Amino acid sequence: MPQLKGDERLPRYQRLADVLRQEISQGARSPGDRVPSENELSEQYGLAPGTARQAVAQLVAEGVLERFHGKGTYVRKPSFDHALLRFFRFRGLNREGSGPQSRILGREIAHLPDAAAEGLQLEAGTPAIHMSRLRLFDDSPVLVEEIWLPLALFRPLLELPVEDFGPLLYPLYEDCCDQVIAYADEELTAEAADQTTAELLGIAPGAPVIVIERLSHGFDDTALEWRRSWGRADQFHYHTRIR
Repeated sequence: MPQLKGDERLPRYQRLADVLRQEISQGARSPGDRVPSENELSEQYGLAPGTARQAVAQLVAEGVLERFHGKGTYVRKPSFDHALLRFFRFRGLNREGSGPQSRILGREIAHLPDAAAEGLQLEAGTPAIHMSRLRLFDDSPVLVEEIWLPLALFRPLLELPVEDFGPLLYPLYEDCCDQVIAYADEELTAEAADQTTAELLGIAPGAPVIVIERLSHGFDDTALEWRRSWGRADQFHYHTRIR
């Protein structure tokens, strides 16, 4: 019988939730994997079924696990396929067969600037992986992106041929580096496009652009990626429902 680790002062359901969360963050359980039932967990760890139920419920509420009626509980698969593009409107976005494309413009080891260092909880000036990328839709530029990654966690990306990156980075992080993005925080602001951004987006220098700053985390809350994206303000669309 496996031992329930963690601070014994914590409630048992909390300790079980922490054990499951750690297994997911360390790759012992992958997104899409089925987790043992609450009865199975209670037997494995010598806990009351209600304790296991509380632990699973907490992880479901946190978005780490997801339940499917009649099928069981699984490690949640985050979906970021069109996450940034949801803010922008352009012709063909919802057309069947259409999808975003990506072009890596640069990849290097560079020193972390202040904003990225603060987000990744590293010292400013620390060597890290820096990538610049252009997102396109039907060959039309949509977003210019600046991406920073901790070098120790993502070093294999430096050896990967650029043509193998594909349109989405998060599946690549998992396949090449065993780093799974669980959730992300975003902030939106606006500014005037500089010369480089304007040229890449096909707009005039000084034209308004929407800036989306994203900090992505693993299941254990470790900051894994800092990203800043610039998109044309004339294509920007925001909708929310307030009750």
